[in-house]
Amino acid sequence: MDLLEYQAKSLFRQMAIPILPSQRIDNPADLKGLKIPYPVVLKSQVRAGGRGRAGGIKFVENTIDAVAAAQTIFNLPIEDEYPQVLLAEAKYNADQELYLAVLLDPVARRPVLLGSRQGGMDVEGSIEQMQQVAVDQEFSPFYARRLTLKMGLQGDLIQSVSTIVEKMYRLFVEKDLDLVEINPLGISPTGEVMALDGKVTANNDALGRHPDLATLSEKRQSSGLGRERRSLHAPGDRSHSHSKPQQSPEFDPKSKSPLSHSESLQLIELDGNIAILCNGVGLTMATLDAVTHQGGKPANFVNIGSLDRYDAANALRDRVDLGLELVAQDKSVKVILVNILGSASKTEEIIAAVTGYLERKARANRHIQVVLRLVEIDADAVKKRLGQLPVQLASTLDEAAAASVSSVK
Repeated sequence: MDLLEYQAKSLFRQMAIPILPSQRIDNPADLKGLKIPYPVVLKSQVRAGGRGRAGGIKFVENTIDAVAAAQTIFNLPIEDEYPQVLLAEAKYNADQELYLAVLLDPVARRPVLLGSRQGGMDVEGSIEQMQQVAVDQEFSPFYARRLTLKMGLQGDLIQSVSTIVEKMYRLFVEKDLDLVEINPLGISPTGEVMALDGKVTANNDALGRHPDLATLSEKRQSSGLGRERRSLHAPGDRSHSHSKPQQSPEFDPKSKSPLSHSESLQLIELDGNIAILCNGVGLTMATLDAVTHQGGKPANFVNIGSLDRYDAANALRDRVDLGLELVAQDKSVKVILVNILGSASKTEEIIAAVTGYLERKARANRHIQVVLRLVEIDADAVKKRLGQLPVQLASTLDEAAAASVSSVK
């Protein structure tokens, strides 16, 4: 379960992770009683990433502009989700923006710390700067400090950022989370650190131990394009960075996926021959790092985002199919590494997408190898289902990366 930004920041506040003064906005009229001094930033509260590029983040200087901007954002769907709430937050002038995350490796069953000196909307384009530290023993401040040193931080930033990582890890463990992400962590010219955006993914199986998170799950409302749009007088019913929004790039391949016209995927192009399709920034970064560690060169990658939003029949299958079409456009791609982790029902849709995609390509006389990482499956049954299709199964990330590199040699 992905929490919304304002919910994640409520948890940050409990852990004394520094956040900006903010106010929840349930409808545009609430801005007439805004308690935060202008200028402020208005942020759409949806689960999707890339809110800035989609127009879901706007800077405003006064009440009139704020009300107009809120009206626009409330009526703006981002990946088919309309916001039920906006977050009004003080504007912050950051001199640097970092990326930090603590995530769970579902196979090794251990936490991993991630960090990059390039955060914000451009984090996915800075793979070479992403550092990781696996927590393979009892956690201590050593792990956080090691990450900051690998990131190349110096002086007082080593201590201040290490402290943030320690608090993120504590939150991760205390709440049984799958992911805690700060992107970006803003650094002011005076060295002050500030969590400008945050993402928290709760473990659905652990919600029984955390009534506060379970309550957030019950209260969270999300709906599709059929949602009634808000007006200024409508009653309240209940990206990640502070960079200026840019237009989202669109991909419209000649495929039958109904999502190709309603959602966009972002392709990050590199210069290798291994394409990568993942879900989540943390898993994407770890996969790229694993391929590079094995001596491979990624050609590009696409992050399809959280699997929680794909509840409709065939929605995830269509999304994966669209991602496969996108990464395979580059003729230098020799193998596609698909590393999408989810429940058994999600795994079924992933297998169906890969099977349908390869069968379609075979009919078009284009043959491409796929390495598919799946966990907790009946490998023999999956292999029988795949038949003679050019797919290698892998159960660990290292195994998948090694198979991908071997396939292009």
